[in-house]
Amino acid sequence: MPISPARKAAYEILQRLEPGREFAVDLLQRPDISALKDADRRLATEIVMGVLRWRGELDFQIAQLSGKSVKGFDSEVLTVLRMGVYQVRLLERVPKRAVVDDAVELTKAARKRSAAGLVNAVLRKCEPPKDRLLGCCFEHLSAENRESVRRAFPGWLLKRWEGISATTRESGSMGALRLALASLQTPPTTLRVVNAGENLQDIRQELQAEGVATSSCLYAQAYGLRVESGQVQNTRAYREGRVVIQDEASQLVAELVSPEPGQRVLDLCAAPGMKAGQLAQMLGAGTLIACDRSAARLRILAKLLPHQVPAAVRLAMVQMDAAGELPFEAKFDRILLDAPCSGTGTLARNPEIKWHLRPEDITRLAELQAMMLRNALPALAKSGRLVYATCSLEPEENEGVVEKVLSEQPAFRVLTARELALEHPHLIPLFDSRGYFRTRPDQHPMDGFTAAVIARQGSE
Repeated sequence: MPISPARKAAYEILQRLEPGREFAVDLLQRPDISALKDADRRLATEIVMGVLRWRGELDFQIAQLSGKSVKGFDSEVLTVLRMGVYQVRLLERVPKRAVVDDAVELTKAARKRSAAGLVNAVLRKCEPPKDRLLGCCFEHLSAENRESVRRAFPGWLLKRWEGISATTRESGSMGALRLALASLQTPPTTLRVVNAGENLQDIRQELQAEGVATSSCLYAQAYGLRVESGQVQNTRAYREGRVVIQDEASQLVAELVSPEPGQRVLDLCAAPGMKAGQLAQMLGAGTLIACDRSAARLRILAKLLPHQVPAAVRLAMVQMDAAGELPFEAKFDRILLDAPCSGTGTLARNPEIKWHLRPEDITRLAELQAMMLRNALPALAKSGRLVYATCSLEPEENEGVVEKVLSEQPAFRVLTARELALEHPHLIPLFDSRGYFRTRPDQHPMDGFTAAVIARQGSE
C-alpha cells in the first residue's frame, strides 16, 4: 500500500530533526517539499510543526495508550506514533483509517516491521478528546485541555514563565499557561513590502487577485501586511521578491534602529538578512555593513540581501564574530545587535527549540550576549544609537544583559519610554516603564521580542 507523500515527507523531516542540529522551517523549504502538491505540502507542514509543538502531550498519550514509557520505543517507531496520535487527537478532517494505515506502512518502511502490530493497536485505541485543542481560546480551555497544554512544555520553562507572568494581573501560573497556549498556535504570516515606493493598497489588491487576502498590520504600518488567507508563495510579488515573509515584531525591531539617509549602519548578526534588508530600505542612501560569523549563513545573506538594497546604499558583507573585537576603525551612526538567543519568543514558529534548550543555556547565552554588547558599544558614533534585541522572553538575556553592561560603561544609557514615544507614537503600548520594547505572543499577534535603544549619555 503506497504511503501518503505528505506523511512520508513529514516522517523524514521529523527523523532528521531528532539530533537537534537542524530547524523544521529550513527543512520544510527543501525543493522536494516545494515540489509536493499544495494539499500534501500543507499536510506535511501541519504534521511536522504540530508534532514538535505538542510533543510532550503526545508522549503522555502514547504512554497511556501503550502502557509503557516512550523511552522504550525506537526513534523511528516513536516518530510514527507521535505523528499518528497528533493527527487523530488534534486534526479534525483527517480520516483515522488513513492515519492508521499509513502509520503501519511507515513502520514497515523504517525496517521496524516487528513493531507494526503495536503501532496499529495503539492508534486504533487513540480517540479525539472531548474538546478540541487547536484554535481554542484560553478562556474556553477545559481543565483537561489545560493539562494537555502544560504537558506540551518542559516543566522548567513553564516555571520560568510563571515568574515572568507574575507581574501581570493574572497569577503567574495562569499567565504562563496563557503564554504557553499562544506558543502552541500556528503564528500569523506577515509580509514586508520591499520597495518603499510601492503603495501598500496596490500590493494588497495585486495579492487579492491571486487569492491572497491581507490586512494592515496593527503596528508595522509602513511596510507590513498580515496574511489572512491564501498561499503567498504562489504569488508573483513573492516570486519577484517585492514582498518577503517577516514577522511583525522583527519589522518593528528594525524600525527602532531608525536609520537616516547618508548614515553608516552596522548589522552585527545579520543572517539571513530580513532586518538588514529593511534597514537598507529605510536608509535609502548611505552605507550598510552586514556581518555574520557563519560562512554558510553569510552565503544565504549574500543570495537574498542584494535584491532588497536600493542602488544608493553601499553594501558590504563581512564574515566576523561579534563576540570578538570588531575590526572597524570608523564609527557607526546606527548599530543593530540582534543577538543569538534562546528564541523562547518564537516557539510557535520554531517549536523544536523547547525540546533541546536547557536552563544552563540561558546563562551561557547571556554571557555571550554581554560580550557582544561590550564589543559593539565603542563602535557607536557620538550622536548614534544602538538597538540591542533578542527574540527571547527571558530577563537574563534582555534587561539583565543591558543593565550589566551599561553599569560597566556609564557613558551609555537606555532611551526612556517618553523619548521613544515621541519618535514612535504608534508603538507606545509596546514600551514598558523603563523604555524596553516588548512583544509577547499571548498579548500581541506576533513573535516575542525584547529590545533596548541605547545612546551615549548626553548625545541625544
